[in-house]
Amino acid sequence: MSPNHLPFLKKIDRALFVVLLLMIACFFTWSENVNITRAIKVVGRMGLMFASIVIYFKIVRYGAVNNLSYKNIFSPLFYLGYMGLGFISFMWSTNPGFSALQWFMTFQSLVFAYFFIKSFKLLDYFFEGHRIRLYHVLGNSVFVLQLVFVIGMWFDPDTFFRLTNGGEEARLGGVMMNPNELGMLAGVGIASLIFDLYDRQQKAWTIFKILIIAYALFMTGSRSSLIGVLLIVFFHINQTKKQGLKLAIMGVVLMVVPFAVQQIILKGGDKERLEEILTLTGRLPFWQALITEGLPREPLLGFGYMRIDYKEFFQSVHTYPGKMTHNTFMQVLMNLGFIGLLIALFQLFFTILAFKTENKETRLMLIGIMIPIIINSFTEFGIFGESNYGILFYQMVIFSISFKNNAHLTSVQKLFLKKRRPDWTF
Repeated sequence: MSPNHLPFLKKIDRALFVVLLLMIACFFTWSENVNITRAIKVVGRMGLMFASIVIYFKIVRYGAVNNLSYKNIFSPLFYLGYMGLGFISFMWSTNPGFSALQWFMTFQSLVFAYFFIKSFKLLDYFFEGHRIRLYHVLGNSVFVLQLVFVIGMWFDPDTFFRLTNGGEEARLGGVMMNPNELGMLAGVGIASLIFDLYDRQQKAWTIFKILIIAYALFMTGSRSSLIGVLLIVFFHINQTKKQGLKLAIMGVVLMVVPFAVQQIILKGGDKERLEEILTLTGRLPFWQALITEGLPREPLLGFGYMRIDYKEFFQSVHTYPGKMTHNTFMQVLMNLGFIGLLIALFQLFFTILAFKTENKETRLMLIGIMIPIIINSFTEFGIFGESNYGILFYQMVIFSISFKNNAHLTSVQKLFLKKRRPDWTF
C-alpha cells in the first residue's frame, strides 16, 4: 500500500469510529425529556445513517469502485422477508403507530449497517494492508461508552445506577440503559478488543480497556452477559496456540470466576435470589402465559410488528404486566405468529451457516460478536426485538457474510481507477 494513502485512511478510520460511537450512543436515553430523547433516537440516527453513506462514497471518490456482489444470499433475503412481513403487519397491528416507529428505527440501522460494512469491504480490496478493522472500531466505541458509565457512577451515582429488588440492589445503567443491555454491550466490546491482543502493539492499553469494560459489566449485575463473556474468553483460549498466554488467561479466569459467579449469578447466595434464577426472574411463567393465553388469539400472523397483545401490556392472572417478552424468539412469535418465527429461525440458521465461508479472522470475530447478542436474545430484546443496538450488531454480522469483492471490473470502473489511483494494478 502506498504511503500516500495513509492520511486518507487515518481520516476514514476516525470517521468510522465517531459514526459508530454516536450511532450506538443514540440508543441510550440520555435525557428524561421525551422530546430530547426522541430527537436523539430518531433524528440523530437518521443523520448518522446518512453519515455512513457519505463515508462510503468518500472512499469511492478517493479511489475505489463498487465491485461488490452478493454471497450467502439466503441470510439477507430472509432478513428482508422478516422486515417485509413486519411492514405488511401494520395492516393488522393492534397499534400501527408504535409498529411503524419500531420498524422505521430498525430499517434505519439496517441501512446504516449496509453502507458501514460496504466501506470495510472496499477498504479491504482497494487498500490492501490497511489497519482499519471492524473489531477495533467496535471495541473502542464500546470502551468509550462504558468509560462514561464507569466515571459517571462515581460522580453521579443517582443517575448512573438503577435500584432493583425494592432498592436492595444497585445496577449500573440507571434510566439511560437497561443493565442487561449495557452488560451485553460490554460483552461485545470485550469480544472485539480481544482481537487487538493478537496483532496490535499496545497490548497494555488494550488490556486496560478490557478491564474497564469488565468492571462495568460486573457493576451491571447482568448474569446472562457474564455467562456470555466467560464463553467468549474460553472460546479464545481454545483458539490460541501460545501455551504461555493460554495458561495466563486460564489462571486469571479461575481466580475471578468464583467471585463473579457468587456475586452476580448467585447474588451472594440469597435463597430468594436463587429462586429467581430457577424462574429466570419471573420470565418462565410469563412465557408460559404468553403461549397458553396470548398466542392462541393470533397464532399465524401475530398482533403486529412489536406488539404482543391487543392492549399495550400483556398480563396473566399469575404474571407481571409486560410490553415485551424478554425473549427475541418469543417476541417474533407474538408479533408475527408462527409464519414470522419460521422466517426468523431460517434467517438465523443461514447466517450462522455462512460463517464457515469466511476467513479465520472474520469468522472468529463474527462468532465473538454473536455469543453475547444471542445469549441476550433469550432474556431481553435481542436480535428480533424492539429497536436496540443488538439488532444493529446483528445487521452488521449479516452484511459481513453477504458481500464479496468481484475481481472483474467494467471498462468504466477501470478508467475511473486509472484516473484516481495511478498506483492501482489490474
